[in-house]
Amino acid sequence: MFSPEYKLAIVAEYENAPNGEKGAILRREGLYSSHVIEWTRARDAGVLTTRSGEAGPAAPKRAKKTAEQLELEKLRRENEKLKSDLGKTRMALDIMGKAHALLEGLSQSAEDDEPPRTS
Repeated sequence: MFSPEYKLAIVAEYENAPNGEKGAILRREGLYSSHVIEWTRARDAGVLTTRSGEAGPAAPKRAKKTAEQLELEKLRRENEKLKSDLGKTRMALDIMGKAHALLEGLSQSAEDDEPPRTS
């Protein structure tokens, strides 16, 4: 059983964490995202309060994001994914270029080492 203070602290930390670090918080605490979702809903509904009866520092509801904000976040995530894919592609091309040069060098040395054939 988790205390209300703990739940509020985790919800606040999770909401303030950058997207890439949210999973680390869950792993560190041994929680699932469903815990945080449930606790956030309880906090927003006013059900989750501290022992003093206050809803804690993260009690105010978050403002709904506008369509532009949602689209901007989506485009930023897509941009980061494309940058990652581009980096992987460049690395693969670099490796292929080096492999081609190595095979070309081996082929050239094999041709130089063969004795001339007589018929």
